[in-house]
Amino acid sequence: MAQIECNFVSYSLEYGVDITVTLPTISPCDLGEGKKPCHTPPAKYPVLYLLHGKGNDYKSWLRYTSVERLAEEQRIAVVTFSCGNKFYMNSPNHENYFDFLEEELPEFVCGNFPISPRVEDRYIAGLSMGGYGTLLHALRCPEHYCAFGAFSAPVHEVQQLLGSGAADLLKQLDETMKKRVQLPRAYLACGMNDFLYPDNADLHKAFVEHGVEHVWNAVPGYEHEWKFWDMEIEKFLNWLLWNVRTDYYAKLPIHKV
Repeated sequence: MAQIECNFVSYSLEYGVDITVTLPTISPCDLGEGKKPCHTPPAKYPVLYLLHGKGNDYKSWLRYTSVERLAEEQRIAVVTFSCGNKFYMNSPNHENYFDFLEEELPEFVCGNFPISPRVEDRYIAGLSMGGYGTLLHALRCPEHYCAFGAFSAPVHEVQQLLGSGAADLLKQLDETMKKRVQLPRAYLACGMNDFLYPDNADLHKAFVEHGVEHVWNAVPGYEHEWKFWDMEIEKFLNWLLWNVRTDYYAKLPIHKV
């Protein structure tokens, strides 16, 4: 596993941004006698853009979950970046995080790393504020993603927090469905003891009413906590591997680490 931390000047944000690119590479299991390891991948990797929550940063997912090991085992690149508490939206002071995620970050990542630019190989997921960002981007730009995962996402709470600056996700779902476009494959999850559970239950209900096929994991006993998100990111990546992915690596056995 290669974990590459870098900072580059963003034209969407007008300042430097920190990102981490996690790439599958060789593992100690590839170093046995008679094996000839190689650092050149046989094909470009599918990619998951993984969004952090409010008060977190680009390292949080890697610190508190097993996502690095899972990415190696399943041969998928994972990209994280710091968004502050901007909810992955554009703001009046040129901090255009919506544009950054939709346009600039994929351009930078695919231009500098062995990552596939195909929409069929691009996924997005996030927790809490990152779950909100995931839904906002997947619903506004469904043509950019093959599948998405939203864990413990705020829906009504964001409007109370940000006021008129927040997007109404239920209204956005209505508008997107009226356009009769194909939504990415959807995965929703929330702990039933989470204070945001009512928001997520309403979102699930709206998906059902619109006839949107999706996975819905309402898990008893969990709150707004990393223990739950660590469990769900593994479930989400397994779901992608067995039900969604069509890339070269999806056909191969799990890569032992």
